[in-house]
Parts: sequence; structure tokens; C-alpha cells
Amino acid sequence: MYVPTHFAADDAAVRALLARPQAADLVTMTEDGMVATFLPFVFDPDEGEHGVLRGHVARNNDQWSRPAHGESLVIVHGPDAYVTPNWYASKAEHGRVVPTWNYVTAHVYGELRVHDDPAWLAALVRRLTELHESAEPRPWTVDDPPEKFVTGQLRAIVGVELVVSRIEAKVKMSQNRPAADVDGVIAGLEARGDTATAAAVRASRG
Repeated sequence: MYVPTHFAADDAAVRALLARPQAADLVTMTEDGMVATFLPFVFDPDEGEHGVLRGHVARNNDQWSRPAHGESLVIVHGPDAYVTPNWYASKAEHGRVVPTWNYVTAHVYGELRVHDDPAWLAALVRRLTELHESAEPRPWTVDDPPEKFVTGQLRAIVGVELVVSRIEAKVKMSQNRPAADVDGVIAGLEARGDTATAAAVRASRG
């Protein structure tokens, strides 16, 4: 990943990004070419040297059964938004401004392991459910449906685990713009209703 110094993410920013309830793209290189799946995951930062990402795919998705050649990649997405030059105070000063895109992303590399153990999958699904239901007013739990139904659903998925070897991350949130331009970006994003990206710009300003 191309990461200019002023857009480099520190360890705290990377951990915060990976800890967010979200899904990401799992990309593997197989003998038949590249394969990708969008899947939810949980991050355990204190396992191994750089942490572990755990998720699951449908059993009918053959990505899990096609051996990965070399490192696998998980692409994690944070807030992102189009930035119009009209938000920049410097547009009125000299006009030498162009559109851009603000975003947060991490490319997480590592060894992909497959888990087809019902107990491992049950624990993972419970963790994923608790993570994503935590903001709901009445959280749904894995114990809500009949046990036999849940057991059947677990048979339809396979677990995947990325043992992280390295992470390349980027936080591009207008850090290279003058303070007045950054103020304009925050105000513009909030007026658009994109409070998540506005908060990321505010948190990233120097």
C-alpha cells in the first residue's frame, strides 16, 4: 500500500479500526487465481505477534477449501467520503484545489487457517453476535432460536482464521490541508450527514 508519512496510521489507530464491529474482504491467491469474500470478523490483538482475525464463510463457498498460496490478505475499511474543493477555505484564496477522497483502511496479511470444528464455530458465532448486537436496544442472542436450528446453521459455515504477519494501514483524513480547510471538510461532512467520517477527520487533525 502507498502510505505517505503524513497518512501513516499508528498502532492505536490500527487497533481501533480492527476492533470496530464490521466486515472485511478476505483475499487469497489459489492455483486458479485470486478469490475474495466479504465476511464479518473479530480481532484478537494479543494473540501471536500481531494478532489474529477470525471469521466464517458459507460451506458452499469453496474459497476455504482451495489452498492459499503464500500470504492471505484481509482488507479492512474504515470511514470514507468524497471531499469537494468547495469545502476548502483556500479555494477562495487562490483556487488551486482539487477533489479528493478521505478514507481509513488496513491491509492485514498472514497465514490463513481453516476451522471445521462445531465448538470453535459456536464460540465464534456467539462472539460475533454479541459484538454486532451490542448496540441494539434488545440484543438478539444465539440462545434465542431453537438449539437444533442453530446446530443446523453451524453446519452450513466454516471458520477461517488469519494469523497476522504484518499490517499496512493508512488514515487519509485531510491531515495535509491547512486548518481552515480541515474545518471546512468537517462542516461539509456533517452537513451531508456523514458524522462518522467527520469524526475521523476531527480525530486525525494535528
